[in-house]
Amino acid sequence: MYDRLTKKDIEKMEAEIEHRKLVVRKEALEDVKEARAHGDLSENFEYKAAKKVKNQNESRIRYLERMIKTATIVEDTSADNEVGMNDSVTIYFEDEGEEETYKIVTTVRSDALNQMISIDSPLGKALLRHKVGDKVSVKVNDQVSYEVTVKKIVKSDDESEEIKGF
Repeated sequence: MYDRLTKKDIEKMEAEIEHRKLVVRKEALEDVKEARAHGDLSENFEYKAAKKVKNQNESRIRYLERMIKTATIVEDTSADNEVGMNDSVTIYFEDEGEEETYKIVTTVRSDALNQMISIDSPLGKALLRHKVGDKVSVKVNDQVSYEVTVKKIVKSDDESEEIKGF
């Protein structure tokens, strides 16, 4: 996996793991036990559904633990006048003559449909540490690149978005 995560991302994952182990796991085991008491397991839909929920919870716990174990910690601090983690940045696309605003986030929080781009995306990599007025070349691959200009940076500590499950 080797996702690049902030310390706050890891803290949120650890909190979710703890909640799933202490609360969700107990509820799921109770549901399985209750459904098992209803009789014939081969035709017991409640039992199968309860087992599925229990297994999904255990799978999510393993997934989060593996992400934490293999993660690379990245700093989420930057100077007040430069693009950094969790900042919203308005950029001007030279070729189209349009402005767009994006929030720079870690890979697990990226969501292109909601204008949240990863620090590992070509645009995210190119924008990091640049200042208002900087003209930035975004290299997509060896044949394709484009120019953008940083128009505005809004600093933010807000990490309220959930960590996505894959």
